[in-house]
Amino acid sequence: MQINVSGKQVDLSDSLRTRVADSLDGIANKYFDQAMEAHVTFSRARSFFTCDINLHAGRGLTLRGEGEAADAHAAFDDAAEHIATRLRRYRRRLNDHHREQAGRERPQKGRTVVLAAETEETSTANGHAVPQHATIIAETHIEIARLTVSDAVMRMDLADQKVLMFRNSGTGELNVIYRRVDGNIGWIDPALGG
Repeated sequence: MQINVSGKQVDLSDSLRTRVADSLDGIANKYFDQAMEAHVTFSRARSFFTCDINLHAGRGLTLRGEGEAADAHAAFDDAAEHIATRLRRYRRRLNDHHREQAGRERPQKGRTVVLAAETEETSTANGHAVPQHATIIAETHIEIARLTVSDAVMRMDLADQKVLMFRNSGTGELNVIYRRVDGNIGWIDPALGG
């Protein structure tokens, strides 16, 4: 597995880099036959360190863990524990999912675009305010997988995402699940609209 360890305004020791690589290899080998890559980023915020781990475990499966503590080693331990906890919770379902993925069709391709927040408005002749054109600041390619609703919720939780688009394996329609402000999961399914 390829592991990239970087620091934002933080000098990282060789012992920390070695510890990160050994720990992530252990977690990946315990739960996956072959994980692809991991990106670990350390940063400092006031009096504590933060650690952000993004682990690409397989086709379409990304895990995310965050941690913060007084030192970088403890921040990494916190983030790695978040990933391990999620994996323990979903281990059986992940194994079943990987077996099913072997015979499935390839996921549909898509892309996500991040737009800059609107700060200025232009007014029209009739006095109504109209926002200026949005500026694209980031663009990434994604796969829109064919999943059951419960698998989509599991994948959203594992990646610590707020929203996930997927093709419903039962209906074949594009669906969206999202984390609501109250902590519950919302589900948008055009097939349920009648």
